[in-house]
Amino acid sequence: MKRAVLTAGIILALGLGTAACGADEETEAASGNPATTSASQAPAGENFGPGCAAVPKDGPGSFTGMAADPVATAASNNPVLSTLVTAVKKAGLVDTLNSAQDITVFAPANDAFAKIPEADLNKVLADEKTLTGVLTYHVVEGRKTPADLASGSFKTLQGGTVTAKGGGTDYTVNGAKVVCGNVQTGNATVYIIDTVLMPAK
Repeated sequence: MKRAVLTAGIILALGLGTAACGADEETEAASGNPATTSASQAPAGENFGPGCAAVPKDGPGSFTGMAADPVATAASNNPVLSTLVTAVKKAGLVDTLNSAQDITVFAPANDAFAKIPEADLNKVLADEKTLTGVLTYHVVEGRKTPADLASGSFKTLQGGTVTAKGGGTDYTVNGAKVVCGNVQTGNATVYIIDTVLMPAK
């Protein structure tokens, strides 16, 4: 059943993809400040946000390393998304995610999962149907650019809708803040967020 749900077109929330980051951008990220631009939107192809400073500077979990891998594999190489990766494995979505083409994933960072009471989180992780629904709620079809996120609602793989808004390097999705955005992986564009999105029951 989870395969059917996911195969509808895109997969779940995983992975911090990668966008090739210039040296100047990496310097800004390392200082804890989001990369800025004089344009009203973040430049196409560039990642942005204070959370990008936590991404490894080299190796498979770096922006460059992740850009070469499909989203689930890219996420598994990045320590920022370890809790998400655990959830994806429990739901059996790794292969589905890696085989999907041109999707956007709103990927909760470890800190996002830490906001959920441990008992509640363990309950969700133990229920495959519920877990699959939550994870697929973080995935939409097509590679969304920052300009797309400025003001738009998108249908998720789970069947619900998420609404994004913002501009420049400051965006939210259903109120969750994008802490590292426009990250590219081999098959997905990833926006790392600070809160787990919960679909309506």
